[in-house]
Amino acid sequence: MIARRARILDAARWYFLNFGFARSSLGDIAQRAGISRTLLYRSFKDKEDLFMQVFDDWMLSRLPLAMEVVRAPGTKRKRLFEVCRCVLLEPWSEMEAAPMSGEFLEICQGLSPEVAGQHRTRLLACLDEVLDDPEVALVFLLALEGLIEDQPRLEVLERRVRILVDRFTAEGA
Repeated sequence: MIARRARILDAARWYFLNFGFARSSLGDIAQRAGISRTLLYRSFKDKEDLFMQVFDDWMLSRLPLAMEVVRAPGTKRKRLFEVCRCVLLEPWSEMEAAPMSGEFLEICQGLSPEVAGQHRTRLLACLDEVLDDPEVALVFLLALEGLIEDQPRLEVLERRVRILVDRFTAEGA
C-alpha cells in the first residue's frame, strides 16, 4: 500500500509538473502509476486532494533528512547549505525542467496553506537549530523564499543560496 501510494504521488507530480493541473487527468495519472482509476479514487477523493497530497509528500518528506543534516557534524555553513539543498535545491532541480513548474508553485501556495504552514514551521525549526537564533532563522527563511520569486535556473538559485549562506554564517553574523 505504501509503495502504491508512492507510485501514485510520483505519477501525479510528473503530470502536474509537465501538463499542469487542468490538463492532468486522474485516468492518465492512474495509468502512469500502473493502477486502475477506481483504485486511485479509493486513495484520493479528487484531483485537488491528490495535488495537495503530492505537495505534502514532496515537501514534508524532505524535512526529516534536513533535520539529520542539521544534527550531522560539520560547520554551520556546510550544514546550512545542506539543509537548503534538501528542501530547496533538490526539488527545484526537478521543477526547473518541467514546463508547468510555475503553475505548480502557484497552485501549491493557494491550495494548501496548512501544509505550506507545516512545512515552513518545521523548516524554521531546522534553520533555528543551525543558526541558533530564532529571529536570524526567520530572516534567513524569508530571504530564502525570496530567492525563487523570479523562478531562476538551478545554477543561479544555487549561487544565490551560497551567497545567502555565506552572509549568514560569516564571522560576526
